[in-house]
Amino acid sequence: MSEQEVVLITGVSSGIGQSTARLLAQRGFTVFGTSRKPSGIDAIPGVEVLPLDVRLDESVDACLEAVLKQAERLDIVINNAGYELGGAIEETTLEEVKAQFETNFYGVVRMIKAVLPIMRRQGKGQIINISSLAGLVPLPFLGVYSASKFALEGYTEGLRHEVKPFNIQVSLVEPGFIKTNLPGNRQYVADQISEYNPWRQRAFEAMGQYEEKASEPTLVAECVLHLIKTKSPRLRYKVGKDATSTTRLRRFLPESLFERGTRSHFRLDAKE
Repeated sequence: MSEQEVVLITGVSSGIGQSTARLLAQRGFTVFGTSRKPSGIDAIPGVEVLPLDVRLDESVDACLEAVLKQAERLDIVINNAGYELGGAIEETTLEEVKAQFETNFYGVVRMIKAVLPIMRRQGKGQIINISSLAGLVPLPFLGVYSASKFALEGYTEGLRHEVKPFNIQVSLVEPGFIKTNLPGNRQYVADQISEYNPWRQRAFEAMGQYEEKASEPTLVAECVLHLIKTKSPRLRYKVGKDATSTTRLRRFLPESLFERGTRSHFRLDAKE
């Protein structure tokens, strides 16, 4: 049996997942990453990439079986797999909403349901769910994505209370804008309503400007490493100045003033 702590990270094809997998491998952890198509990504030194589709029970079971067969235990699970669905809420079909939740929320639920019996038998474990600033402050035209992250926030906080007696630690990492492939891989609703076009366009243009100035995903990876090494990790870890400042403003500003600021940031009331 390996003496190194064993980590499983979902969604290591790029961005936060890949940066975290690389950093933890460099720091001596035994790291397994996952991707729906492992053959399509470049090798990550020190990381074994397994196939996993978090939407399928049988895929989750097969992935965990492979990890346990090689490492004989699982100490840390980092739920990172997810995608953004862009579009106005009115133009988003129920099927598109369900698909967003199937990956971003139910995929995490599926993973945790499968790993908790392992961790309880071991008498310890750690679960880190990668949320988003959008799980605290919803973004216009990413309303369904934001809703999936809001659901993850509530689920994770409840889980933390329930599994604490089993010496299982649970935390959320909440990045603001980060330079990843998430925006580039953003999926959009199939049937757009033209009346929303001016506001949708301005909102995504504003997001693009924020993303250009965003921090590198290594900032999130370093936060995760710090979290793992902390003796008593907190529930929430915000990453990036925008995540910290925005949540502080929401806490202290009057609701109407914060709403006005949000609309200004995304140019929702611009005349042109």
